[in-house]
Amino acid sequence: MNDDLPSEIERIRKVSQDADCLATEQEVAAAFDTMAQAITQRLKDKLPVVYCVMNGGMFTTSELLKRLDFPLEVDYLHATRYRRKTEAGDLHWRVEPEVAMKGRSVLVIDDILDEGATLAAILDHCREQGAKEVTCAVLVDKKHNRKAVEGFSADFTGLEVEDRYLFGCGMDYQGYLRNLPAIYAPQGL
Repeated sequence: MNDDLPSEIERIRKVSQDADCLATEQEVAAAFDTMAQAITQRLKDKLPVVYCVMNGGMFTTSELLKRLDFPLEVDYLHATRYRRKTEAGDLHWRVEPEVAMKGRSVLVIDDILDEGATLAAILDHCREQGAKEVTCAVLVDKKHNRKAVEGFSADFTGLEVEDRYLFGCGMDYQGYLRNLPAIYAPQGL
């Protein structure tokens, strides 16, 4: 057993315990309900392919899929700029989707729209692959003026939150705490 494991567990627990709750579990659930209604209205008759952006989008995709009652296909892709850190770096593609998007309506689901460089690159990739229509959904949009593409926004957004480092609901703190059902910000970040 790793001798550092108990101290690492305690460190992560302390971050979680001391964090500020920015959106409760009930507020998050209501946001998912509202998003699912809007997505259904727009895509229910289009037989879309839904791409989950891993790893963060896993939580949001799961919650939305439970609420979408129309035919769709699901696949995933993995592009990241964080690599278990709290600051973004260069875009790194890990996995491209397998389900073809050419001529299809596409919905890309991610956890957060922060500056948006990663999500914008993914959406551009979908267009380059010949998708007929490209939309995106994010649980959280951070309120700030640093978007990578001026005026960039998601087609479907659950919550707007203040400009802090976030975790929970798919968003991680150094690789941990994605599984929490509410949205938090660590103190001091």
